[in-house]
Amino acid sequence: MKIILAQPRGFCAGVERAIEIVEKALEKYGPPIYVRHEIVHNRHVVERLRAKGAVFVDDLDEIPRGSVTIFSAHGVSSAVEDAAARRDLPVIDATCPLVSKVHSEGQRYAGQDREIILVGHEGHPEIEGTMGRINGRVYLISTAAEVAALNVGNPSKLAYITQTTLSVDDTRAVIDALRARFPDIVGPDTKDICYATQNRQRAVRQLAQHADVVLVVGAANSSNSNRLREIAAEQGVAAYLIADADALQPQWLEGAATVGITAGASAPEELVQRLIDRLGELGAVEVEPLPGITENVRFHMPRELAEA
Repeated sequence: MKIILAQPRGFCAGVERAIEIVEKALEKYGPPIYVRHEIVHNRHVVERLRAKGAVFVDDLDEIPRGSVTIFSAHGVSSAVEDAAARRDLPVIDATCPLVSKVHSEGQRYAGQDREIILVGHEGHPEIEGTMGRINGRVYLISTAAEVAALNVGNPSKLAYITQTTLSVDDTRAVIDALRARFPDIVGPDTKDICYATQNRQRAVRQLAQHADVVLVVGAANSSNSNRLREIAAEQGVAAYLIADADALQPQWLEGAATVGITAGASAPEELVQRLIDRLGELGAVEVEPLPGITENVRFHMPRELAEA
């Protein structure tokens, strides 16, 4: 069996930074360090950090007053930030800088008295944080079909922003529909779309052209991992999202000479390697990486941990 690896795959710079923030906070302050929600959407990452002394909570009320607290990579609303201040929680913000950039864009547009149309998935923690950062009216939509039903206050004073885990391709139809209905709408340049999302989606499209089956390593609640599986399937290839090697079903591989593997932005490379090992247990394998983009993006640590 031939195994082809997508490039790039796995961790993005925002995820690497968030995990490093928790690890450096544990080194500097000692356990326990409290983290609001999963630092990233991956059970293996969360369990590894929990073993080191990180405590993951759903609500700030679960955190003892004065305890060092980390906000996840997905970002939080202003209300959550204010609640942390009321509880005297020293906060280290692990929000991905690209998510913070979307917050700033939304706030800037709102400051121009524009209503904001946010393209994203309802219930996603990034969306909850973004909507809670903008003072003004925000409309959440996810498909081009929803544009026709929008009932806005002033069609000439609109702006749009997008969830970072959606690529240019994901949002193109929605933005085209918005511009067709609201010619005066403004929005960020496409270069503001998350580079990691775009790169991984391009890579999985290329991967699907060479594979009989595509396996996407990632969590079920990971938006970008689910989209990678969908894109592979759209190319006419059998595609499966698996949390780890234990989730592999051998019957998926029946008749497959070539298996493509990629991983979502919150999935560590060790899970990919374990999957390769598992495939090796089923028979001889040959591993070949596809050529692709090499990412060298790094984000700075928060000032509280810059010297840690």
